[in-house]
Amino acid sequence: MPSRTRKFRGLRTHGRGIKAGRGAGKQGGRGNAGLHKYKFKSMLIYAPDHFGRHGFKRPPEIVANPVSLNVGQLDGLVPVLKAANALTESAAGYVADLTRIGVDRLLGGGTTAKPWKVFVPHATKHAKTKVELLAAAPTLAS
Repeated sequence: MPSRTRKFRGLRTHGRGIKAGRGAGKQGGRGNAGLHKYKFKSMLIYAPDHFGRHGFKRPPEIVANPVSLNVGQLDGLVPVLKAANALTESAAGYVADLTRIGVDRLLGGGTTAKPWKVFVPHATKHAKTKVELLAAAPTLAS
């Protein structure tokens, strides 16, 4: 036991005063305690935007949420594309209209086994190097 502790044995506060020896007494509480009371002036100076709402939330109906697809997922979607009459198959590869299954965007992740010609409204630079993009929707046999 250090000599200082031994020195204060029998004294109720060990020389710290009434509140200083408890939790966060001398600093006026922990964290943001007192920002609406005794720490109000410091809050106004150092964090004036601490309270209240800020900014706005866009309505969900106007937020664009495009459906994206990676190039590597095209081979796995062949049955789905055939069921939607959005795919033609030839010796040279596949021709697909991805808008028929609701895809808005083609991303460049992955690779395909066969060459693809794809119609999609938007495609990334890497997707364009991996598949051939068609300018207009292909005429597919129904």
